[in-house]
Amino acid sequence: MSTAFIAGVRQLYPDAAIDVIIKKELSSIAALIPGLNRIHPFSKKEFNGLNGVYRFGKSLRSEKYDIFFSLPDSISSAVMGWATGAKKRVGYSKEGGFFLLTKVGKRPRNVHRVEEYISLLEQFSGRTVTGRQVKLDTENTIELNNLVLINFNSEAESRRMPVDKGISMINLLTNTFKQNTFAFIGSPKDADYVNLIYTNAENQQQLKNYAGKTGLVELVNLIAGAKLLLTTDSGPAHLANSVGIPVIALFGAGNENNTGPYNKANLAVIRAGKLNCEPCVRNTCELYGIPKCMQFLDEIEIINTLSLYLKDA
Repeated sequence: MSTAFIAGVRQLYPDAAIDVIIKKELSSIAALIPGLNRIHPFSKKEFNGLNGVYRFGKSLRSEKYDIFFSLPDSISSAVMGWATGAKKRVGYSKEGGFFLLTKVGKRPRNVHRVEEYISLLEQFSGRTVTGRQVKLDTENTIELNNLVLINFNSEAESRRMPVDKGISMINLLTNTFKQNTFAFIGSPKDADYVNLIYTNAENQQQLKNYAGKTGLVELVNLIAGAKLLLTTDSGPAHLANSVGIPVIALFGAGNENNTGPYNKANLAVIRAGKLNCEPCVRNTCELYGIPKCMQFLDEIEIINTLSLYLKDA
């Protein structure tokens, strides 16, 4: 979601060298973000706690940065920015890091996270960012694979498809769209969950399983070449949205108006809307134990939405 912010910085400061600090495990994807100068991978394991982030920030003092934008709304990010010695340090201040910032932004209410980021830039610069779009650059690496990608997992348990619902859903998909091949995706830590659905599904000849078998850049390229992605509220939803393929996003606990895929083209959001508690925006379902908001998703509505893009038998 930060790619639109980076594009905004390039737009307002066309002569600036833009460096980014990014989680080490995500750093490979930074090569797909247009206009970056240097990439600084950050590891919480190597630089643990506030002392660790201070040491990491201090290691960048030789860069002599003019401006440090702190997108994570955390005290640790503010400490890191202060430690770099940047002349101007800009961010929001939810966790009390205001005394480490030279410019504290006023967070807009009830807007998408992308708009929150861009608002910080606009408040600092006094100018408006136009043509807002979340985008990764995969134009030179796309290889069409004709797959329908499936991501039922999510980092948060409350946003993850229950296994029995996932099995029922994939069986309905393969029995309805018999001319298509469906491929599961996921990280190595998702593999056991995905395998449980994959091995218990019907019509194995229509299925592939890439969970735990791709690196991050490989995953982006796989997504970029696919027909579409059917996904829960998760990282792959944003990746697919950023490379422009159709995304059908299934929401329950998450708030699609704040953290859903940002680009509206080729995007469909489906939620059950049968529970008063949704969206609770919690990471676990404290009321039911399992995410009933995902269990109640209308399979016919999902099939009808996929029918806009896929041929049936």
